[in-house]
Amino acid sequence: MVRTAEKVESLVEEDESFADAIAAIKGVADENGGHVEWTDVEDDVTSGQWGRLIEKGVLRSSDDGFEFSDPDGVEDVIDEDGDVSFPDADTPEIEEESSWTQWDKIAGLATIAMMVGYYFDPVRDIIGGTINLFLGPIDAVLPFYAVILIAAMLTGMYSTLLQANLMDMEKMSKYQEQMKALQDRREEAKERGDDEALERIQEEQMEAMGDQIGMFKEQFRPMVWIMVLTIPIFLWIYWAVNAGQLTAAEQTMIMPFAGEVTLASGIVGPMQSWIVWYFLCSLGFTQLIRKALNINTTPS
Repeated sequence: MVRTAEKVESLVEEDESFADAIAAIKGVADENGGHVEWTDVEDDVTSGQWGRLIEKGVLRSSDDGFEFSDPDGVEDVIDEDGDVSFPDADTPEIEEESSWTQWDKIAGLATIAMMVGYYFDPVRDIIGGTINLFLGPIDAVLPFYAVILIAAMLTGMYSTLLQANLMDMEKMSKYQEQMKALQDRREEAKERGDDEALERIQEEQMEAMGDQIGMFKEQFRPMVWIMVLTIPIFLWIYWAVNAGQLTAAEQTMIMPFAGEVTLASGIVGPMQSWIVWYFLCSLGFTQLIRKALNINTTPS
């Protein structure tokens, strides 16, 4: 239907009288079971208009004369009075209102404040010492690599749950549908060589670029809360490994494909071993949790 709307719209832009011409053809077609001959409408439609309608593919030949290629599409675009409207049903409308709450913004500020701990030892020591009150007892009974594994499992669980509950999948899906609809219309306009339609679609795409900001905000919202919970745990591990909180035995572990390594040693470039171990555990547990709970964190 959108393609029919574009064809009719381009004709009406060429000459407004096309609206009356199509309305006249539609009236006769409705009376004759969808079919119409040139002689039936020659008083209301010029030969040039008739030819352009055939050229554009709005009309096509049939056994009983001519008929609309897409009667339903024409019905949606133009009524019996010749009034024209161009609904854009395949380009979903998206509410502009942000889904971010005041608490989301506070969480974002807290995330930025805690990231300072990666560069300033006093901030890292305060956060590490505070988290140690909760994770220290676990470290006292388990090897440190096992503590990292448990931390990765916890972060993977709440990360998945936060993404599933805070991200508006319906709105994300609308953003994707909108961009896909514009791209499909652009390809169709290219195929039929409609430069005017290409210009209009390009303008719509430029306007839709603002919606990409909304899509980014929807994706980043759960990340703010994930980082609020993850950064303190990450800083605690960093504090324990690099601030002399572990014994020599706790500083070593057997890592798959790497053998015995120390947690503070670089294993992937400058990336320390404990970071690689944490991300491997987190990635694995996250996938298991998503499968087990049947959670989809991407728009369908």
